[in-house]
Amino acid sequence: MTNSLRFLVLDGYSKSGRDDLTAGGASTAGKLYERMLKACCKSADVDIICPADPDGSLPRGTELASYDGIAWTGSSLTVYHDTPEVTQQIEFARAAFDAGVPSFGSCWAAQIAVVVAGGTCAAHPGGREMFLARKIALTPEGRGHPLYRDKKSVFDAWISHDDEITHLPPGAVLLASNDFTRVQSVSVTYGVGTFWALQYHPEYDVHEMARLIYCRKQKLVDKGFFADLESAQSFVDKLESLHQDSTRKDLAFQLGMDADVMDATIRRAEVRNWIEQQVIPNAS
Repeated sequence: MTNSLRFLVLDGYSKSGRDDLTAGGASTAGKLYERMLKACCKSADVDIICPADPDGSLPRGTELASYDGIAWTGSSLTVYHDTPEVTQQIEFARAAFDAGVPSFGSCWAAQIAVVVAGGTCAAHPGGREMFLARKIALTPEGRGHPLYRDKKSVFDAWISHDDEITHLPPGAVLLASNDFTRVQSVSVTYGVGTFWALQYHPEYDVHEMARLIYCRKQKLVDKGFFADLESAQSFVDKLESLHQDSTRKDLAFQLGMDADVMDATIRRAEVRNWIEQQVIPNAS
């Protein structure tokens, strides 16, 4: 990597959403992204802002253009709801496209990028995709795309979403899909900007997924992922035990997990590729 890359991280959660995560022992989404970016680029300079907050100050113009890359987190908001928390994030994403700063992100990020460029999102008719997105497969375009250099053609990834991208806009290229969600990753070119976005979450690790499931326990029971709260807590406990000792093959087997999500080098390949292929050239 290189030195002195400036990243702006957009934590897409509302304050109440961030507070819910903190109360459950989870890191906020912005901190997860900061940690991941610094792991991929040791001397990265990362600023975190919360564009859903009503009193948030969002950079514009030359201040925005001074960043080498913009990274968007997930969110518990819904992109097709016309609320200030959502619309001000859409407006900021449009400004980021206009500034030509390379963008990247997870989940909410993909939906924001597509909506700004003219696509649409809706509630997923299959309900929630949670824990692991199984058998994500690169499209022919994805197999030749720099986002997926050194990535297998089929892989699993951490996932947590209720909504999905339903229609891609002009300038968007579908890069990966699985049986549950057609758009698992997309490259969006709009105006002078480019946004590489994933529906899944390379920023999570085993511990953070455990905490997220803990925070969503009642919701997951209500949706049939667990029979009751005790079963949900047992699942969380297994994840935490595996986090404490990654050599526990018995737990990895029971949880259906492998290096796709447990090995940070494999899990973060897309992030490194974005930095190398988009951010560094933009900074030079």
